[in-house]
Amino acid sequence: MAFEGGGLLPARFAPPPSVAEDRLDAPYVPTPEPVVEAMLDLAGVGPDDYLIDLGSGDGRIPIAAGRRGARALGVDIDPERIAQANLAAQLAGVEGRVSFRRQDMFETSIADASVVAMYLLPDINLRLRPRLLTELRPGTRVVTHAFTMGDWAPDQRRVIGERNIYLWIVPAVVEGRWELTEGNGPPATLVLEQHFQTVGGTLAGAGGVASIREARLRGSDFSFTVDTASGPRTYRGIVSDDSIVPESGRAWRARRVG
Repeated sequence: MAFEGGGLLPARFAPPPSVAEDRLDAPYVPTPEPVVEAMLDLAGVGPDDYLIDLGSGDGRIPIAAGRRGARALGVDIDPERIAQANLAAQLAGVEGRVSFRRQDMFETSIADASVVAMYLLPDINLRLRPRLLTELRPGTRVVTHAFTMGDWAPDQRRVIGERNIYLWIVPAVVEGRWELTEGNGPPATLVLEQHFQTVGGTLAGAGGVASIREARLRGSDFSFTVDTASGPRTYRGIVSDDSIVPESGRAWRARRVG
């Protein structure tokens, strides 16, 4: 299977060199409360999460996350919005879990987030997309109101009234050559092509070369099926840096070799 443009990050969406110097020019339009709750539901936000809201406005998304027991950070360039959000957090009794920062979102560290929330214009989403894919851990959830991420298809979409909300699960990077070993058998060569969470490729071993099918990549969880002479064989594993290890059961393993 071949993917137009190839790779996890198409070159045309690489971050422009001066993007951190740009001033954000996005109108403030608050997300209705029912949509806020639906976004948090879609992302499964709970007490173990750390949510970062890029362009947090009056703070309603981080505050709603705080009410669910999550820690949250709201980032906005407008000092009046930051003051309004801090007051709202105090009134809601969540100031111990929720904070707000006046900062350019392109300069905000997002690496520790388990959930990133955004209600931004499409071009800003695309500017942020390379950072979401490279700085966030695989499995981190990204939830947006109204606008998508170009050709990075959402993992889920929900309609609330007439409003769309979207969820993405940041995928692990699996593209490349892997050596797959199973039991005491000879190694096979697994070659994977990746476009965001869509994966294709081949497995070449003693029985010949077979295309993988039904590949599924959700965060670090990866599975695929190969048709063999004895019938279909499904591999399920967890991607960890340069290795793929089985969830349980069969003794197989893959390590990145190129």
